[in-house]
Amino acid sequence: MWKFSIVLVGLILSFSQILIEASDDSNSNNCPRIKLKRQWGGKPSTIINYRPVPVKYVIIHHTVTKECFKFLECAEILQNMQHHHMSVSDFDDIAYNFLIGNDGVIYEGTGWYVRGAHTYGYNQNGIGIGFIGNFMEKLPNRKALKAAKELLACGVAKGALDPHYELLGATQVSSTKSPGLTLYNEIQEWDHWSAHAGKNK
Repeated sequence: MWKFSIVLVGLILSFSQILIEASDDSNSNNCPRIKLKRQWGGKPSTIINYRPVPVKYVIIHHTVTKECFKFLECAEILQNMQHHHMSVSDFDDIAYNFLIGNDGVIYEGTGWYVRGAHTYGYNQNGIGIGFIGNFMEKLPNRKALKAAKELLACGVAKGALDPHYELLGATQVSSTKSPGLTLYNEIQEWDHWSAHAGKNK
């Protein structure tokens, strides 16, 4: 009898996990799976500043760190980055809304609805996406680039991103070389890239 009870409990737990995964917001609207901040070992924001959606701008960055190809490598980089942003730069959280590794995984930063600190003048009405690595002389791999495009489509489907959003490289709106010249050339071929960065108000 006790063996039957153990099997029954196991089945209930398995079914519950399926329901949780099915209701996961990252799977709605054909969205790619996103590793939540708690899953990569991130700390909660010290202050949460929500902002209205949909937002008008997407700003592409690179993190100028090592690249990562496995979850544990990416998680360690993100933990160190968040610590630096919060303790040295005095940000409320990691600067970016999302980050993408060469493992093809999207990592939650501040997410869709909370203001980041990625680009002065574009934090309230922009999504900051940081590719993990340095892409001055090379591109992120295909998995990472594909994940970014899926994330953008997801944002529109969720209503978090304006269907007519403008895609910009950070170098267009701030004094930085981010997202790296090679990656910057790549995103100029993407849908919604804007050659004329409008002044965000």
